[in-house]
Amino acid sequence: MQKAFYKTAKEIVETGFDALPSELVSSKHLIYSSPATLSFNSPGAKGYGVKRAGLAVPGSVMLLVSPGCCGRNTSLFKSSPEYKDKFFFQLLDDTDIVTGRHLMKITDAVREMLDFLEKRPSAVMICITCVDALLGTDMERICKKVTEETSIPCVACYMYALTREKRLSPMAYVRTSVYTLLEKQKRENKDMNILGFFSPISSSSEIFDLLHDSGIKNIRELARCSSFEEYKELSKANFNLVLNPEARHAALDMQKRLGIPFIEMLRLYQPDKIHNQYMLLKDAIGVDFDDSVLYENTVKCISDFREKHGKLRFAVGEILNADAIELALMLVKEGFEVKSVFATIGELNYSFLKALAKLSPDTKIYSNLSPTMLNYEPDDIDCYIGSDCLYYFNDKPGIEWCEDVEPFGYDAVCTLFNRLDAVLDPKTN
Repeated sequence: MQKAFYKTAKEIVETGFDALPSELVSSKHLIYSSPATLSFNSPGAKGYGVKRAGLAVPGSVMLLVSPGCCGRNTSLFKSSPEYKDKFFFQLLDDTDIVTGRHLMKITDAVREMLDFLEKRPSAVMICITCVDALLGTDMERICKKVTEETSIPCVACYMYALTREKRLSPMAYVRTSVYTLLEKQKRENKDMNILGFFSPISSSSEIFDLLHDSGIKNIRELARCSSFEEYKELSKANFNLVLNPEARHAALDMQKRLGIPFIEMLRLYQPDKIHNQYMLLKDAIGVDFDDSVLYENTVKCISDFREKHGKLRFAVGEILNADAIELALMLVKEGFEVKSVFATIGELNYSFLKALAKLSPDTKIYSNLSPTMLNYEPDDIDCYIGSDCLYYFNDKPGIEWCEDVEPFGYDAVCTLFNRLDAVLDPKTN
C-alpha cells in the first residue's frame, strides 16, 4: 500500500521551486476530493468560491450556466435565508455542450429571472464553467448583449477549475469582476478601500484605529456595503489597500479604469514582519503612527502561551484564514514544533518555505489533493490549526480558524493564541 506522499521542507527547497514533485502539484495528477477538502477544493465550492463571491455586489443575482453536476453544491447556499432568490440555473444538456446552442438562450433566461423576481436586481452575474472554457465562449460579448436588451448590468464570473493553477485563477478573476460595475468619480483624499477578501476584516483589528488615527476618514470594504449605493462609493477612494495577492488584478483594473492607485500588504502572523509592514505602510501614505505597544503586547501574548503550554507539536492545514507555510514558520520561530503542513506551494509562499527549511528541515509537507492521501496516517501531534486538520486529527485538540470574518494584524495573532489556549485549557476560559 502506497503511503501518503510528502516531502520535508528541506527536500523541497533543495530541489527548487521549478522541480516540485508532481504529487504536490494538483494539475499534474488526479485530484483526490478528500473529506478534509471536499467543500473547498474547486472554484465553485463551499466557503467563498466563485459562486458565492460573485454575489458580493449588493442586490445582485446569479445565473449559473452549467451542466447539473457543476451546480449541484449550490443547493447548499439556496437553503440559506440570505441567498433566497439569489441563484438561478440554466442547465445544459449534451447537445448544448457539443453545439454551444445554450449561448442563444442566456438572454431569455435572464428575462425569465427578472419576471420571477419581485424586486429588480442591481446586477446579474452570469457564472459559466469549464464547458464554456473549452468552447472558447466570448462571455463579455454575451454579457454586453444581455445588458443592452434588459437594461440590467451584466457581469461574467468564470468557474473554471481548469485555470486553478494559472496566474489569473478563478478567484483572482472574480475579485476583478465584482468591482467592474464601479464608475469613475471624484476621489476623496481621506477615503480608502480595503481589497482582498469577500468577508469583512475583523472589527477588532488594530488596522482600523491606526488608519483612522493617521487621518483616514472612511475605510470601505466590499463586504460591508449593504446597498448598491454604498457599493458605488468605493470609487471615491484615494487609494486601495490590497491585503490578498489574488486581488492585485482587481486593483490594477481599478487603477486603470478609475485612477485609484494601490498599496499591497500581506496577512502575516510573524510579529516582526507585521511591524515591518506597518512601517512601510505609514511611509507609503505619508503619515505617522506608533505600533510599538501593539507589537510588545503580541510578543507577550505568544510568550505567555508558550510558558503555559510548553513546546507543542502542531499540524497546520490550508483551509484556514492564513497562509499555511507562513503560519507554520511563525510557530517554529516562536519555539514550537510543526510536524506536518498541508499546503499548496506557490511562488509567494515558497520564500516562507525556504525560511522554514532552515529552522525546521524535517517538517513534512503534504498535498491534500494527492490521491496518496487515501492512506494518510496521522503524525504524532499535540494540537492542530485548520479545518482540514479537523478531519485528520479529530481526536486531538485544535481550532479550525476558518470563520467568515477575516483576522488581520497583531489582533489576528493574539486571537489565534487565545483560541488555542481556550481549547487546550478550557477550565481557565
